[in-house]
Amino acid sequence: MDPILSIVAPLVLVIIGSTIGSVKVINEGNQALVERLGRYNRKLSPGVNLVVPFVESIVVEDTTREKVLAIEPQQAITKDNVSLRADAVIYWQILDLEKAYYAVEDVEQGIQNLVLTTLRSAFGQLELEETYSSRNKINQTLLHQLDEATGSWGVKVTRVELRDITPAKTVMESLELERAAESKKRAAILEAEGTVKSIQLLSQALESHPNTREVLHFLVAQRYVDASEKLGESANSKVVFMDPKALNEAINGLMSNESDAPNGNNGNGKI
Repeated sequence: MDPILSIVAPLVLVIIGSTIGSVKVINEGNQALVERLGRYNRKLSPGVNLVVPFVESIVVEDTTREKVLAIEPQQAITKDNVSLRADAVIYWQILDLEKAYYAVEDVEQGIQNLVLTTLRSAFGQLELEETYSSRNKINQTLLHQLDEATGSWGVKVTRVELRDITPAKTVMESLELERAAESKKRAAILEAEGTVKSIQLLSQALESHPNTREVLHFLVAQRYVDASEKLGESANSKVVFMDPKALNEAINGLMSNESDAPNGNNGNGKI
């Protein structure tokens, strides 16, 4: 074998290998940073790029597309000292890869820490009830503060979405009891208003009806039948016997007293 060829052949192979190794393809939507002898040199764009072997190196390649960062449930305390847990989703994007790599050690970790601090601060300015009605306001507040804080890192926070806001278990139990009491109170008020309305309607109907006595007999009998049905449906129901004749006589006596009493008196001559 020719001595010259034995020397040239390895050199050719090294040159070919170095040339192939110096070609770097960057995919669409990505960027890369090149350092030359340990110093930042340039940014590589999508497509075919050449990197000088042994002198230059690619230190980072990352996407410039929008990313999603999920924030695990975090503890926070509201203005009225209620403990709750909240989680969120952050949408962010690298605008300047050079700043994102050199201005902060771990840009994603930095964003996450900022979210936690900002989230707790936002809840600390609101009372518990406001946290539910002001979800959009909290989202906008977080977005504004995060976008300002991350501007020097070459990234942009594009959207913030709170997912779940969950008070502590004891707080939830107290809220449930409060809601139940409020619902019961409203039901009692509605029932009372309905009863008053029914009495008013009945009074108006009886005043204009010529057969008031018969109407009262019918209403009392209907109440008697309804009460008997409910009593029979009860788990602890008992048989109760009531003499319908005695019931009618009591009604007749009551109506007789009312009809005998002077107008505007109670039947004993006293006003």
